Amino acid sequence: MKNAWKPWIITVNLAAIALMPTLIFLAFSHRATADDPGACYMVTSSGKTVGLGRICSNIIVAPSDNKVFRVSIKRRFGGTPVIDVTFNDKKTFEMIVDTGASGTIITQSMANTLKLQTTGTMQAQIADGSEVEFPTSKVKSIAAGGVTANNLQVAIAPKASIGLLGHDFFGNYDIKILEREVEFHHR
Repeated sequence: MKNAWKPWIITVNLAAIALMPTLIFLAFSHRATADDPGACYMVTSSGKTVGLGRICSNIIVAPSDNKVFRVSIKRRFGGTPVIDVTFNDKKTFEMIVDTGASGTIITQSMANTLKLQTTGTMQAQIADGSEVEFPTSKVKSIAAGGVTANNLQVAIAPKASIGLLGHDFFGNYDIKILEREVEFHHR
């Protein structure tokens, strides 16, 4: 009689083993949701993300055919890509594509060339965690490789030697950094 149950017990054990991953997955599956603050935000010293959409009245002009926009990398600054960026359809400057920056920062020299007037100030947390205050201004447009953002507020860093292109510009795009170019994939 004991041998009669043996095949059935083996079958049940194998079925239980086969179902175990599915049962574990169903028991512990949780949907991850991202709390996307948008393209314009800052992180406070306590780590809280604060959306700044009310003061960042930028409008990203998105392509209608979901093309991938490619921009040649001119050089690298500390390993980070530097590309040509055109301001107000007139002046082109080299800028670092900074995937860790929420906003765009330009140099004092760039602000002077563009004849920008200071419109305010902003507090920003920099990479080392300290907070600094920057003067700000508005630019009519920023463009790179077919991607254009209009009416952007930019911070002016008086001591910077090169500008940083931040999420306020490319926030609606997935960025792919290749060896010789940066790709902007519209979401």
